[in-house]
Amino acid sequence: MNMAILGAGRIGVLMAETIRKLNDSGDHTVSLYAVAARDLARAQTFAQANGVEKAYGSYEEMLADPAVDFVYIATPHSHHYAHIKLCADYGKHILCEKAFTVTARQAVEAIRYARDKGVLVTEAIWTRYQPMRRIIQETLESGCIGEPKMLTANLCYSVTEKERIVTPELAGGALLDVGVYGLNFAEMVFGRAAGVQGSCVKSEAGVDLSNSITLTWRDGRTAVITAAVNAVSDRYGVIYGTKGFMMVENINNPQGLKVFDENYQLVRELVCPDQLTGYEYEVLETARAIQEGALECSSMPQEETIHIMEVMDHLRAQMALRYPCEGLD
Repeated sequence: MNMAILGAGRIGVLMAETIRKLNDSGDHTVSLYAVAARDLARAQTFAQANGVEKAYGSYEEMLADPAVDFVYIATPHSHHYAHIKLCADYGKHILCEKAFTVTARQAVEAIRYARDKGVLVTEAIWTRYQPMRRIIQETLESGCIGEPKMLTANLCYSVTEKERIVTPELAGGALLDVGVYGLNFAEMVFGRAAGVQGSCVKSEAGVDLSNSITLTWRDGRTAVITAAVNAVSDRYGVIYGTKGFMMVENINNPQGLKVFDENYQLVRELVCPDQLTGYEYEVLETARAIQEGALECSSMPQEETIHIMEVMDHLRAQMALRYPCEGLD
């Protein structure tokens, strides 16, 4: 199955590395066939550096190539809505980077549009597809920390030098870029929250540099999430129970977990299964779903994508965060 990358940025490089490593491991389910950028020279440079067969200086030209089976959208958040529709217009299946769109309204319309065209579209939030998700859940279900009552999660990087992070026109800021991981982590563990409250510190340009989010559940469970693009954090997720607690290393790509009892003694430690890059799981599940004729992936159902976008809409309303690209044009 031939995959094409729409957008020749850093995240596209990681995806290209993923496909190369998959192929080198003997798995040829997916081949990296093409890349497109708005500038042909940039696409050609990307293709040469990353072993891509074809380079296009136009998204439309690449999408018109009948050899392309599905597309990985690697452009800024601000462009996802338009690019999902563009891929669907050409009948191409879609794996779209997070955040899926800028608003829930865009997400609903993009998914409806893709379904009307008969193509799969799924969000590339890699933690939803990785085996550590199952390992964390099974460990909790074993009862080793008793009944989970609370969790904390943080994800902060110092990345304010990146244009897409600090520019309102590109839907920059902490929430859509890194806060989305904390929200997904919390709801993968506890399910959908009943309440959400958030606050942020903004840049002069009006994007959120840091935010603090509290989620609550009707049964009394709570989660506190912090995210920032102007600082570095330990990236831990910690789940607190009635008989102990669990520490998950790096909620952005969990690498292991440690379980402590009520006496703060380490009683269990598990490491992440060997990865190629961590992106391989979303790629292979997308390919399988396409082969099966599905229009979504089971690890990240479309209703969950819409729900997370709705949660972020509520948070942005509370934080008075708005972007020029929130419409449906």
